Amino acid sequence: MTNSNKTHSFNEAEIDRKWYVVDASKHILGRMSADIARILQGKHKPQYTPHVDTGDYVVVLNARDVKLSGKKKEMKLYRHHSGYIGGLKEVPISRMMEKKPGDVIRLAVQGMMPKTKLGRKMLRKLRVYPGPEHDHAAQKPEKLELCKE
Repeated sequence: MTNSNKTHSFNEAEIDRKWYVVDASKHILGRMSADIARILQGKHKPQYTPHVDTGDYVVVLNARDVKLSGKKKEMKLYRHHSGYIGGLKEVPISRMMEKKPGDVIRLAVQGMMPKTKLGRKMLRKLRVYPGPEHDHAAQKPEKLELCKE
């Protein structure tokens, strides 16, 4: 007697990946990043399997125009340490938005992804561009409407 109520666990070959385009100028950084992380992990699909990369590709445009809530424009700092005594470096988000606007979105999404090998693999499916142009027209990306505010 066999049990027909078993859960099917999907593998990489059975996953159909799509490409999505998000316009960052219409969204708040944190809320947009949470939705992007969900799509990169594949949690929006019924085929979601925790130990398999079931997610889709996401292209983010207009990264330099992303909105911030509250006082983050003046208060938020990105910190890293060189490893030497007194080597703490602090970069305000305003300077980061001028020099590397794509890194702001990438770091926000990275903080919401699993901190594992699989999470790093999923993060490679994120493409961020500071302006409205991208190089992925051949993939025929669909415009993705995320929840607003």
